[in-house]
Amino acid sequence: MSTNQHLVIISLDSLGFNDINEHQSELPTLNKLVNGGTWVKEVSGIYPTLTYPSHTTIITGQYPNVHGIVNNTKIQTTRRSPDWYWYQKDVQVPTLYDLAHKNKMKTAAFLWPVTAGSKITYNLAEIFPNRIWTNQVLVSLKASSPLFILEMNKKYGKLRNGIKQPQLDEFITACAVDTIKNKKPNLTLLHLVDMDSMRHRYGVRSGEAMAALRRLDKHVKQVIDATKEAGTFEDTNFVILGDHYQINVDKMIHLNTLFAKRGWLTGKPDQTIRKDWSVLAKTCDGSTYIYTKDFSQIQRLREVISGVEGVERVYSNEEAIARGADPKCTLMVEAKAGYYFTDEGSRSNVVERVMPEMMGHPDRYQGVHGYDPNKPGYKTTIIFNGPMVKENQTIDGAKLVDEAPTFAKLLGLKFPEPLAGSTIEGIFKD
Repeated sequence: MSTNQHLVIISLDSLGFNDINEHQSELPTLNKLVNGGTWVKEVSGIYPTLTYPSHTTIITGQYPNVHGIVNNTKIQTTRRSPDWYWYQKDVQVPTLYDLAHKNKMKTAAFLWPVTAGSKITYNLAEIFPNRIWTNQVLVSLKASSPLFILEMNKKYGKLRNGIKQPQLDEFITACAVDTIKNKKPNLTLLHLVDMDSMRHRYGVRSGEAMAALRRLDKHVKQVIDATKEAGTFEDTNFVILGDHYQINVDKMIHLNTLFAKRGWLTGKPDQTIRKDWSVLAKTCDGSTYIYTKDFSQIQRLREVISGVEGVERVYSNEEAIARGADPKCTLMVEAKAGYYFTDEGSRSNVVERVMPEMMGHPDRYQGVHGYDPNKPGYKTTIIFNGPMVKENQTIDGAKLVDEAPTFAKLLGLKFPEPLAGSTIEGIFKD
C-alpha cells in the first residue's frame, strides 16, 4: 500500500450520523464521497462532547484528561466572557500537525480550534477579541501566521461579516481553496461552523440547520475542486467528519444560582461570580463540571444536585476521570435530554424555560451538545475517500480517539507514544 502525500480534513461542526443517514440523497458531494469511499457510520465522542476538547482529541488521539483541553472555556468567574482554550500551548500531548511539521510537511489550518500560536505553516486561527482594548485584527495577527492572514484578508475579507454565518464559512472556505491551489499543503485542517450555529439558535432539525447542511456540502465540493485545480487530487485523501451532534433543549439549569442560595458562592447581577466561591458549576452545556475549594460536604452536595429538575446523573471525580473528563473536578453532572446548564449565579429560579425571544443572547439556545456521548441518537460520523481508501464500504462504529492514528497512517506517519485510540484499519485498501 502506497502512502499519499496530501490529506484534507474537513470538520463540519455538529455533523451527526443522522445527517448522513437521513439526508444523503440531498447532499450530492457527501453522497459521492460515501459511495466512493468508506463511511464509518457511528462515531462515539468524548466527554464532554464540546467543540474544543473534541477537535483536540481528533488530532491527538487522546482524551481530554490527557491532552488538557477539558472544556471550551477557562474558569474565570469574574469575567462575563471567559477566555477560550485558543492557544496550542495548553495542549499537553503531540498533535497531528506537529508530527507533519517534524517530517518536513507543509500544514494549513482554517479556524481549527486550539491552534493559536502553533507552528502550522499557514494558520488562520480561531480566536476572537474579548478584551475591550483589542480587536479582531490584532488578536488574529498575534495568534495566526501574520503575513498569511493579511494576504487572505486582503483577498477575501469582503466575504466576511464579523463572525456571522454563513458568511464566515464562505470566507474560510475561500481561504482554504486559495491555499490548496497556491501552497499545496500536505495536511489541511478546515473547520466549518455554519450548521452548529444554526442548530444552537433554531434547533437541531430546523429548516435553517438543514439549509446550512446543504451549504456545507457545496463548500466540501469547492475544496475538492481546488485539489483538482492544484493537480493534487489524485494524491489526496479526504476526510469529512463531525466533532459531536446536538440535542434540542427547552429548559436551562442554573446550578450556581442554587449554590448562591445556599451561601456557597456569591453571584453578581452581571452574571459573574465573586472569587471567594467554595462550590462552582462550570458549564459544558449538556453536562457541567462541579469544582470545590475548602469544602467537605461532598455527599450533601451530590444529594442537593441530584434533586434538581433535569439532572440525569451525578458522576464522582473517579467516574469523571474514567470517562476522560477533567481530573480536577469534584463532580460531573449530566443533564437529561432537553435540559442544559449555564454558569449564571443570580437568576430568580434554578430551572428556567428557554423562550424563542431569548435567542441571540449569551447562553440561550434551542439546541446544544456537551452531553454524555452515549446518549441515544447522539453519535457523530466520519467519511473517508481517496486513493488509499476502500470504495463503497461502511463500518458500523469507531471512537473519536481512533481518528488521529488513522490520519497519521494516511500521511505515512506514526505518533511517538501510545494513543488512547486505534487505527481504523478497515478503511484502507489491501
